[in-house]
Amino acid sequence: MQLLKTDKARTELQIGNRTLGQRERAMLILADGRNTVEAINYLFHGDAMRLATHLMQSGYLVPQDEPASVVKAPRATPKSAPAPAPAPQPVAPQVLTGNVTTASSADSFEGKRSLATTRMFLFDICERMFVRRDPARADAFREALRNAKDRDTMLAAARDMIIAVEEIAGHERADSISERIAMLLPPEG
Repeated sequence: MQLLKTDKARTELQIGNRTLGQRERAMLILADGRNTVEAINYLFHGDAMRLATHLMQSGYLVPQDEPASVVKAPRATPKSAPAPAPAPQPVAPQVLTGNVTTASSADSFEGKRSLATTRMFLFDICERMFVRRDPARADAFREALRNAKDRDTMLAAARDMIIAVEEIAGHERADSISERIAMLLPPEG
């Protein structure tokens, strides 16, 4: 099953809007209309379907075959408002392809997606965040990155690194790194 983000999910992934945990946010990042729940299941230790179902029930994800009008997240109208605002027009789902730019990032990335670019970014994060604080962990991350030869093993190495970043630098830093990785990794396929 391929999933797409709703507006509610896009809002959740913006910096400063964290309400979900790291695993849920990782699932939202991977929900690009190309990845199947089955293909990313191992990244969630066999728990991807349960997590995806929870996020669909909460309004963050919809199956790719849903009509575009369903992808728009519902918005609650405050009872004290004098008149409701006009209903927004449905937005087609956003599927990331090719070159990526993002308005919410201070340092937008306009390059080509590749494993090499992702690997270099992760090596840089490893050097900046772990070499002095935890040399053994830095060595383990370097080895995992050297052995990551495809998208799936790169995602697994990145996930482990993001968990460690969250432990030492907080969820906001881990979230920004997750967003960058999503921009750098090539699409599945």
